[in-house]
Amino acid sequence: MTDSTTVAALSNAHDEHSEQGFKREMGFWGNLALGFTYLSPVVGVYTTIGLALAIAGPISFWTLVVAGLGQLLVALVFGEIVSQYPIAGGIYPWNRRLWGAKWGWMSGWVYAVAINATIASVAFGVGPFLGAFLGIETNPGTNVILALVVIAFSTLMNFGGTRLLSVVAFIGFSLEIIATIVIGIWLLVAARQHDLSVFFTDFRPLDVQENEPLFVAFAFSAILGIFLYYGFEANGDVAEEVKDPGRVIPKAMRTTLYVGGVASMFIGMGLILAIPDYAAVIRGENTDPVTGIFQTTFGPIGFKIVLLLIMISYVSCTISLQAAASRLLFSMGRDKQLPGWSALRKFSVKRAVPPYALLVAGILPALIVVVSLFSADALIAVISFASLGIYLAFFSAVLASFRARLKGWQPKGPFKMGRWGWPVTIAAGLYQIAAMIMLVWPVEDAENWFQRYLVSAVGVIVLVIGVIYLFTTRPDKRGGGPAGDAHTGVVNMHYASPIAPSEEIVDMAVLLSGGKPHYYPHAPQNESSSDSSAKNSQNTEGEK
Repeated sequence: MTDSTTVAALSNAHDEHSEQGFKREMGFWGNLALGFTYLSPVVGVYTTIGLALAIAGPISFWTLVVAGLGQLLVALVFGEIVSQYPIAGGIYPWNRRLWGAKWGWMSGWVYAVAINATIASVAFGVGPFLGAFLGIETNPGTNVILALVVIAFSTLMNFGGTRLLSVVAFIGFSLEIIATIVIGIWLLVAARQHDLSVFFTDFRPLDVQENEPLFVAFAFSAILGIFLYYGFEANGDVAEEVKDPGRVIPKAMRTTLYVGGVASMFIGMGLILAIPDYAAVIRGENTDPVTGIFQTTFGPIGFKIVLLLIMISYVSCTISLQAAASRLLFSMGRDKQLPGWSALRKFSVKRAVPPYALLVAGILPALIVVVSLFSADALIAVISFASLGIYLAFFSAVLASFRARLKGWQPKGPFKMGRWGWPVTIAAGLYQIAAMIMLVWPVEDAENWFQRYLVSAVGVIVLVIGVIYLFTTRPDKRGGGPAGDAHTGVVNMHYASPIAPSEEIVDMAVLLSGGKPHYYPHAPQNESSSDSSAKNSQNTEGEK
């Protein structure tokens, strides 16, 4: 297939996917805003910086640099894949096309569990900030109610369609950028307690320094960067709603990390330099340094404004997360991969959203939140899997890309890495492995073995459930589009057909024997033939 034919096939793919009902109303800035608000430097930094400082002190700041570079490699791999396969659902359809139906299903299952757990985690995190904003003492029941309100509001916003989602995401993006700049500058100018040398100094007690090398502490403090730098995959989850997705999405993915990384490092630097006593944080005497800094630096009224901006960041992050989750569920439902697929695949033409997939992306996180009323440990167990599940799903796509290259895949989308494809893919995979090792490392001083190995234990449970469902119900055999066809050289088998039935038989025989079939792209169609094609495509198994 020539490059010109490849471009034509991709264009046909884009047009036909729009027949699902999605409106291509999201441009570069809307796509960037969606990924950025999902990544959310405010949510990521404020949630984990205290823990990272307690482990390694100010040197933990550099994990933001290391993790950012590692995830940039992953974003390059993802960009190359989505450029060729701009299909709603992201990681699931990418893996399906690069490796096969089984691999696609397992990655989709893991990612679905992880992203719904992340929605619950972010929504649940709003409670303490709202309590501080209102000056009231929150309790588990109050936090649950507030989390459910956030999830319900997020669902309503997503039901507004792609255009509203773009606007809301851009508002959240703008406010978070403004908040980061203003808060960061104020901290550096009015609240700074140290010079830049602290980023190169080990502040841990001498006995700890003697027993544990600084590198080890630095590695464990990587939770700061690991937890922060994901969300750029959401740019690809809404691929069927983006104009010129093969070019726009890879660029938006990289820009999400550029802007998110700079914003995270800026606000992280300001917070770290404003902490008066690092030893108190490391010894566990100051478990919430961020709140103390804000109260001291900004005063009562300024503190309220900062809390309001933080809450807006949490809510916009929840909205973006739910948008990504619903597109994943819709994509898997369209391919008959999940229980209730007949509802998940339904589409509201009026609102241009998958309504039942959106509802499920609200109900599942809500159930996770409600579970905390009965068992706080259960909530911790599910949420603890969130980051590991995301990284497992990321690694599955990187590994699928590596395997497809071994089998002869040559990326044909507008964005290609060329000769850098191999080294970038290998480096991205190694980074993902290192990050997952950090996430599953046993917790010291745990009360029992389950708590000690909580993250890895929950990960194994999720994988086992997925494998059992896969081989007992065989969703990989229910239908769906082409699978494992990347190495054949055919850009998109959905949107190409042979000239005659006799040649179709020959080409299928060649494909089944491991050869490279010769597919012929559709000729340009007029309006009436396009309408006829649209009607026929609705009966095509791969499209539903």
